[in-house]
Amino acid sequence: MAAPADLVREIEAGGFLTDPAWRAAFEEVPRELFVPFYYAPGPGGDYERLWRDDPDPERRARWRQGVYSDQPLATRIRDGRLLSSSSQPSLMARMLEYLAAGDGMDVLEIGTGPGYNAALLSHRLGDAHVTTVDLDPDITDAARGHLAAAGYRPRVVTGDGAQGCRAHAPYDRIIATCTVPQVPPAWLAQSAPGALILTPLATGLLSLRVDDEGAAVGRFRSTPAFFVPLRGTPGGGRCERQMFRGMPCDAQRSDEFHFLLALSEGQLDPADAYTMWKEAGRPTRERYGVSARDGRQRAWLDDPEGPHTWPLPGTAEAGGGTVEGPGA
Repeated sequence: MAAPADLVREIEAGGFLTDPAWRAAFEEVPRELFVPFYYAPGPGGDYERLWRDDPDPERRARWRQGVYSDQPLATRIRDGRLLSSSSQPSLMARMLEYLAAGDGMDVLEIGTGPGYNAALLSHRLGDAHVTTVDLDPDITDAARGHLAAAGYRPRVVTGDGAQGCRAHAPYDRIIATCTVPQVPPAWLAQSAPGALILTPLATGLLSLRVDDEGAAVGRFRSTPAFFVPLRGTPGGGRCERQMFRGMPCDAQRSDEFHFLLALSEGQLDPADAYTMWKEAGRPTRERYGVSARDGRQRAWLDDPEGPHTWPLPGTAEAGGGTVEGPGA
């Protein structure tokens, strides 16, 4: 029968869980308590609900096998739209190790989901150091129940994740389990000096270090990351078919170029983005970064003061444009 040890072995086989503290968390926090049911993809694009208490033993076995496999699980769907999920455990492990949260640090999680990630954080840091926020009261209510069943009681707050949680600020670490088009200013304002913010953005994982003036700079990790958008934030505008019209085949096939288009959407003309990407040697995610200062947020390639920078979509400077120098 599938068990937490099976999941840990699968994650370790991929080269993750190198930190013993996080390994212990994944071994000792039972994922099954957080996903009493989930929706598995079915034929024709439909979903099949698998349930812990299904009277059919074969379906119960399939439920448990999925829980302790290294895969994301859809936990809440409304009108065919995915609202919440339990992320792929190996990606969760990688993000938690990137977060580098240590003893005594206070962590804010944006996007509670079923509560599994909050439980892992609570196992490592203690309940009093973990705050998790989600907009949907149905999600936070369910997460509180799952956490209590597992023996954890972090602060679970129902609210707009883009606004953070000022009541328990400042935070040494902020981790988002949903994607954003830019870093919400409230996260920067609620960060302690030296804090680290880890958030999905433009199909990548952005790691920002905050200084004592509330400004931040950081690079993307090499890891691809595809998450549900933070609700209330704008999604992508142009359809991919339009963006790739006339693009060479190498651009259409390249995940790295797709990432650049997502990072520059509405700010760089796709043809200009392709020229930059090709001339720069087809850069991968870790060569890009973001700087945030005085209400402005800019993406950049290689150097925040270099020749290739542009505003992030939705920020004060944003608007159509081309590749700009830092003084533009």
